[in-house]
Amino acid sequence: MAIQAIQPATPYYSLHPHQLQYLSPTAPSSHKRLKMAARASRKELLQFSCRASSEDDYLLDAPVSAGDGFSFTGGKYSDESNPADEWFKQGKMVKAFPILGSKDKAKDPIFGLTMGTGSQTTADVFRWFCVESGSADNPSVLLVHGFPSQAYSYRKVLPVLSKKYHAIAFDWIGFGFSDKPQPGYGFDYTLGEYVSSFESLINGLLLDKVSLVVQGYFAPVVVKYASEHPEKINHLVLLNPPLTAKHANLPSSLSIFSNFLLGEIFSQDPLRASDKALTSAGPYKMKEDDAMIYRRPYLTSGSSGFALNAISRAMKKDLKNYVEEMRRILSDKNWEVPTTVCWGQRDRWLSYDGVDSFVKDSNIQMVELPMAGHHVQEDRGEELGQIIYDIIGKKIRF
Repeated sequence: MAIQAIQPATPYYSLHPHQLQYLSPTAPSSHKRLKMAARASRKELLQFSCRASSEDDYLLDAPVSAGDGFSFTGGKYSDESNPADEWFKQGKMVKAFPILGSKDKAKDPIFGLTMGTGSQTTADVFRWFCVESGSADNPSVLLVHGFPSQAYSYRKVLPVLSKKYHAIAFDWIGFGFSDKPQPGYGFDYTLGEYVSSFESLINGLLLDKVSLVVQGYFAPVVVKYASEHPEKINHLVLLNPPLTAKHANLPSSLSIFSNFLLGEIFSQDPLRASDKALTSAGPYKMKEDDAMIYRRPYLTSGSSGFALNAISRAMKKDLKNYVEEMRRILSDKNWEVPTTVCWGQRDRWLSYDGVDSFVKDSNIQMVELPMAGHHVQEDRGEELGQIIYDIIGKKIRF
């Protein structure tokens, strides 16, 4: 039985038993090959950019020439004006989750040298980079990026949702423009810490009732939070989450960062840490301006790479248990949080085998996106935004 489109100009939906398929009217347009960025040749010190407008004037970004010694240069914006500056201007810093443990200056795990400003945190509360869109008087939707990624991945989703909702995207601790402490300096990147810090962030944003959208390997973290606070959740949307037992193993392009020493080396290469991690998961082809926003944290400080090592090792250790717990939560017949899985069928990391049967046996629904990969919001951002808009607004009847 087909469901009529909400608007004549929009793509349409078709209903199948226990699942909904989202049919795209066009295939992804082809893009030129990503150009290899040239190394920056200028040595003079440039003015710092991307400063928070707060009393402590926290330095978030710096030119490569002022890096901490663990950064690779590269890209036409490496020591010049960067698209990341414009993205940063759209957001704000939110303090949430107290810093525990050592208050010493963070040191790199290889040589034991004190790291630069971008690798340090405040002495009390972590800083999260958040971008808001839409009126705060409207129902809230919190957009949670996957591993590894940034809030920037939802750049095409935000304007669609902002028509009716208060949409917020943020960078996890260790990613993008948020704090990136070294393990042992207040945050060890365990999945348990991510659950606790996520709760602190929601409380810090003063979100009494919220719909949650989460992509990829951070889905088990968000589902665990939702299971502990179901009264605060309007709807839960999972984008290509690890739903089967086979999904509990990280793909090689991510697990390599957990290797001793080799992981530390590879994580300091922005082309491998950001570009390959995003483009190896599906059909996504990055434009240079987008690539430079993802690369920027790796170009200016080694902290992003070392955080990538830490979360990769934590995922390798804890992901299996968290995936099993998520499966148990979602398959529980008493699970009452309205839950929808949006699945990009061209995912190169997570196999679709077993996903359909799990959904059929659970009290959740599915929307398929035939032309999207693992990073659904990158491949089909505007279309995903409309799907989320309709799901939360209950314009789609399963």
